[in-house]
Amino acid sequence: MNATATEHLPVVVVGAGPVGLAAAAHLLDRGLEPLVLETGSAAGAAVREWGHVRLFSPWGEVVDPAAEKLLAPTGWVRPDAASYPTGRDWAEHYLQPLADALGEHVRYGATVTGVARAGRDRVLDAERETQPFVVHVDHADGRQERLYARAVVDASGTWRTPSPAGADGLPALGEHTAADHVTYRVPDFDDPAVRARHAGRRTAVLGSGASAFTALASLADLARTGEGTDTKTVWVLRRGISANTFGGGEADQLPARGALGLAAKAAVEAGHAEAVTGFRTTEITRTADGRPVLVGEDGRQLDPVDEVVVLTGLRPDLSFLSELRLALDERLQAPVALAPLIDPNQHSCGTVYPHGHRELSHPEQGVYLVGMKSYGRAPTFLALTGYEQVRSVAAALAGDLASADNVELTLPETGVCGGAGLPLTSVATSGNAEPVTAGQGGGCCGS
Repeated sequence: MNATATEHLPVVVVGAGPVGLAAAAHLLDRGLEPLVLETGSAAGAAVREWGHVRLFSPWGEVVDPAAEKLLAPTGWVRPDAASYPTGRDWAEHYLQPLADALGEHVRYGATVTGVARAGRDRVLDAERETQPFVVHVDHADGRQERLYARAVVDASGTWRTPSPAGADGLPALGEHTAADHVTYRVPDFDDPAVRARHAGRRTAVLGSGASAFTALASLADLARTGEGTDTKTVWVLRRGISANTFGGGEADQLPARGALGLAAKAAVEAGHAEAVTGFRTTEITRTADGRPVLVGEDGRQLDPVDEVVVLTGLRPDLSFLSELRLALDERLQAPVALAPLIDPNQHSCGTVYPHGHRELSHPEQGVYLVGMKSYGRAPTFLALTGYEQVRSVAAALAGDLASADNVELTLPETGVCGGAGLPLTSVATSGNAEPVTAGQGGGCCGS
């Protein structure tokens, strides 16, 4: 990119979530002008949608150093480093104050609909690298705008593109028709309407990651209350239950993450959740009274349920980047140099190698996918990873390659990967179990 032609332009950051706001703080610290575009009406809009869920990382691991430096003059005080925030706590007590400190560098109600080189589509080579980026934006008030940028940092995450129930990665037959009984979010049982949908009823939970564990544990808690004594849960897994299905337990260096897996395990062993293994959903039919019925590729039909909670992972929305030249792994949809480092078939949350701007770069110089979006379909992302990513990217954009290349990252282990798992115990299941050994599918943080 021709620096003299674009140096007066801002670095556009897509998304005012934890990593996007951290990117803006690092850019400011480097003397660069960030412009954060957030589709929601407040900082951490996606985080607020799962605000009832408690993080398994404590406050000490979810606050970025550059962000804390920016917040210090405002009188902000970091919450107790050892306590665990909910998503709502994170948004209200950190993300929103950080966005407020960034002031005019953050714009809300601004949805990015496209990014390209000015006057150049994906095909055209001529003088491509000398042109600024053009960012197409739809505003909440109906206005449309084109903004120019020296670089683009996409921290928009994957929250708004959940994976479907279909085991082949596509929606199951009838999934859209059954939409009034299907959700892709962990239920918030503080909401009376949500409690009423599940209390005393039968819910199917699809998935095997932290979100599924949270749903299983919450439904078990509901079953123990007076209003929910008849609450039943069917836990639908594509694979079997093995030594590492429930994570690291007491061996997990993030105790809250280990405890979550143990709570899900307890829900199954106590009979609050029936595990159906080796079940790959291909269709959702309806009974005469409209209740969903899951149908597997092997022809099995589960008993009717009242609600289906699909927690099978997330995936990146790449549609607004279609005119850029990105190098993405064919499986994970992550940057090609990063993909081998985060492959869930080989790595857990704690075994990811340090990485920065070089692993996040693309043939289109000046474009970076960071945060959860950089992981594509890999489910092993932690906030600490994103903060180091954007520190490196900001240093690279400022021309400080020595600092940008000096990436350091120490992540907490799950205690299960590489074969050091929990002892295999007997858990009540039904179906055709398909055991998975450590490093052979899903990873210890996967869905």
